[in-house]
Amino acid sequence: MSLRLGSIAPDFEAQTTAGPIKFHEWIGNSWAVLFSHPGDFTPVCTTELGEVARRASDFEKRGVKVIGISANGLEDHNKWIQDINEYGGKVGPTDVQFPIIADPDRKISTLYDMLDAQDATNRDAKGLPYTIRTVFVIDPKKVIRLTLAYPASTGRNFDEIIR
Repeated sequence: MSLRLGSIAPDFEAQTTAGPIKFHEWIGNSWAVLFSHPGDFTPVCTTELGEVARRASDFEKRGVKVIGISANGLEDHNKWIQDINEYGGKVGPTDVQFPIIADPDRKISTLYDMLDAQDATNRDAKGLPYTIRTVFVIDPKKVIRLTLAYPASTGRNFDEIIR
């Protein structure tokens, strides 16, 4: 079953750069933005996560928690955060504080239908598809209020997401 506006966001447990979470508990009584990126250390993903970090106060003042997810493991995520902060700092102060979910087996990405079913070349060494750039805005009752999907090659418009 595909997720639509008004669907309850699936709950899951995951390892993140901020420690283990149970998604619905992590959201609590806040709004949340769950967004996927195809892979760590790629140029578009690096600039996007730097942009999210620089806009942390925009999300906070709206009572929104932000969490990323990709197909990489925690070790890669933690190394990548250092790169994001370093390269993002060339644009403006960048300090990634939001968690990034490790989803190397694509279980969560499959649950949220975030995988690239169109581009057969967008796969890792194991043949598993990478995620496309999806965004879910979830309300405090865990209801999906907005979904966006971008191809892996296209960066997101964070002005639109914050709006």
